[in-house]
Amino acid sequence: MNLRPGLQGKAELLVGEEHTAPRVGSGAVHVLATPVMINLIEAAALAAVERLLPPGHQSLGTLLNVRHIAATPVGMRITALAIVEKVEKRTIHFRVEARDERELIGDGTHERVVVNVEKFDARVKAKLAR
Repeated sequence: MNLRPGLQGKAELLVGEEHTAPRVGSGAVHVLATPVMINLIEAAALAAVERLLPPGHQSLGTLLNVRHIAATPVGMRITALAIVEKVEKRTIHFRVEARDERELIGDGTHERVVVNVEKFDARVKAKLAR
């Protein structure tokens, strides 16, 4: 794997009504829902590293520690950025942030672990069979 500190990924979203807290069940105010911001942060992390993983491997999110510190209204674009801070064996550590067109709306850290998809799927199927 050619994973190293400094790799960056970005993901963008135009906030629509379907991305608001009432629509995803995370609140009553019609602004960007925290789970949607988190999804975009994960997409940015994927954009930073997935293309560099060996065939048959992918990364899975294992830890997310983020603040959602500012509201974003419907109609505004948000951008998430993920930067690889370090790589320890199969674990990738990211610094993450999300911004709307005006300000920082969220920040924190994220970890992903690289797995062999075939072996992972076998463990999941074995769990079902128990």
